[in-house]
Amino acid sequence: MDDLLILKNVCKSFQRLRAVDDVSLTVARGHIVGLIGPNGSGKSTLFNVIAGMIPADSGSIVFDGHEIARSNADAIFQLGLARSFQDPALFFRMTVLDNTLLPAKGQRGEKPRLAPFQRAWARQETELASTARELLDQVQLRGQFSQLAANISGGQMKLLDLGRSLMSRPKMLLLDEPTAGVSPKLARTIFEQVQQLRTTWGLTFFIIEHRLEILFDVVELVYVMHNGQLIARGTPAEIAANDYVREIYLGL
Repeated sequence: MDDLLILKNVCKSFQRLRAVDDVSLTVARGHIVGLIGPNGSGKSTLFNVIAGMIPADSGSIVFDGHEIARSNADAIFQLGLARSFQDPALFFRMTVLDNTLLPAKGQRGEKPRLAPFQRAWARQETELASTARELLDQVQLRGQFSQLAANISGGQMKLLDLGRSLMSRPKMLLLDEPTAGVSPKLARTIFEQVQQLRTTWGLTFFIIEHRLEILFDVVELVYVMHNGQLIARGTPAEIAANDYVREIYLGL
């Protein structure tokens, strides 16, 4: 099996708090993998470490054959690993389309020596805008492309965050509670989009999610965190039947 992401003995502490405690895991290329656990168990901190938002104290993180444990967020993003957040970090005074265009890599118009010469970047910008519209159509937002991001619903903001992440042509997406605060119907829609993107683009997903009834329908593998440590790994059926997980996570 081709593992796209490999973590070995990763640790991260904040003063006396060991937020990530000797975590080792793998995510196979083209798979959808879940990460669950109680609030405060270290899930989002782990994602921040993987994405280079904060440095690991120790351990190894290999993404697509590259050691990234000491790399910054931009370098990791350029390798094809993108991260979403529980609260979409949108530019609310910009349109849905402009928000989607921002992550596109290699934009000529951003280069100081080319920016004054429209002919140098106009064709690329037109092509990128066309691609962005196709992505917005795929996440059911094409009709909103001219709306300000501030004027769309919370659920649509989640879809925009997903579509915007795709604009960077990632190999893997870290999704942090993609259905938080949205209706059950839209939550299902978001995960349907995840499945479709895995099929059509060959994307790999690592997803933090509390709606287990939805997550377990789409993932091949689930990791469980508690107090900074991984306490279980298995298929959705195996995790659902794990008495220790039920005790610490489900309160049963």
